[in-house]
Amino acid sequence: MSSASPSPTVVRRIELRGHIIDSGIFNRVLGILTDHERAAYVIEEFDSGRTKLDASYARLAIEAADKAYLDDLIDRLRESGAEVVDEGDISTEPAPADGVLPDQFYATTNYLTEVRIGGVWMPVAFPEMDCAIRIDDGGAITVPPSDVKAGEAIVVGHEGVKVAMPQRERRKAVFEFMASAVSSEKPRHALLGELARELLAVRASGKRILFVGGPAIIHTGAGPYLADLIRDGYITALYAGNALAVHDMEAQFFGTSLGVNLEDAFPAEEGHVHHLRTVNRLRAVGGIRNAIERGMLTAGVMYEAYRKDIPVVLCGSIRDDGPVPDVITDVIECQRAMRKHVPEIGMAIMVCTLLHSIAVGNLLPAACKTVSVDINPASVTKLTDRGSHQTLGIVMDASSFLRELTLAIEAAEADAGGAGPG
Repeated sequence: MSSASPSPTVVRRIELRGHIIDSGIFNRVLGILTDHERAAYVIEEFDSGRTKLDASYARLAIEAADKAYLDDLIDRLRESGAEVVDEGDISTEPAPADGVLPDQFYATTNYLTEVRIGGVWMPVAFPEMDCAIRIDDGGAITVPPSDVKAGEAIVVGHEGVKVAMPQRERRKAVFEFMASAVSSEKPRHALLGELARELLAVRASGKRILFVGGPAIIHTGAGPYLADLIRDGYITALYAGNALAVHDMEAQFFGTSLGVNLEDAFPAEEGHVHHLRTVNRLRAVGGIRNAIERGMLTAGVMYEAYRKDIPVVLCGSIRDDGPVPDVITDVIECQRAMRKHVPEIGMAIMVCTLLHSIAVGNLLPAACKTVSVDINPASVTKLTDRGSHQTLGIVMDASSFLRELTLAIEAAEADAGGAGPG
């Protein structure tokens, strides 16, 4: 009696290119392969390069008896930066209705992505996580589910999609050690000094520096530092909620933030209604710009932002008082307003605003340097947990961070031969 013949196996090949060792891509791929015990692999070719500046290359053959299992594994490897040898073109299906994607749509990451059409790889415009890819005469572009229109060609499946993982900086830089920086015990002076130099480099490149802030900035007395950074051109876009705007203007009208005197930290008499009176004044004149033009508002974060005419997006929440007329209360419209400026942003600094930080972080490409600052270590790690792996976490209170960042910028400008803020 003859024994049953073994099940036929399926073989797929992948390639890895770039600084695959320094960036951790090679180890990540091997880790995925090790975890998938029903698949075997062979490293058919490996070239580490001769110097640290040379790119590396690896080709691996991966084998499994179950084609569906192997396809799922290949998808995991593709999302980690692997290129599939003999990859075919993308497949598309029409969106069945406005705001509805095909069931098997490709869900994007925030990494640089390419799609293969007619045997040619082309970039996907505006990388953003948790979106789909739309194909039209203009090429390939990410599209959020809420904005898709019936009949648009949407990429389905994974074949013909290639993701490029970020490569490590070739010099030691602050963003090279992102995960290890989430600690209150790191040498902050050196960290903020390097951050200030990165900030100046981004500004010199012509990209915007986005600040995403929460009301704790005003409560802790750090508002003047942020106002100065905006006035002096170190912050060139501002995303926040109703609370930061209201308490900033409350500080100008009443000298308080949430009813507490900013000079002596004692509660003001009837201070608990100051923010409501602030909202009422703004609603009476029709908004922040009108308050400035009428001479009611003469200083502060919102004053400097409107006076510099930088992009300001104020997004509402269900717990807002008022809100002031400038706040966008439709969350989808708010996403669209924030997304409009994303291509201009080279760095994002997010301070003491967990939900806004996550919302904005979800819109940013992995190439955008991102800093998250909070006194709570758990809040600092949230962005990385949600997929924004480019985030540098710093555990600090808002006032100390903005004060020390201002001093670090002054020092960086002096080293560069320029003039610091203020």
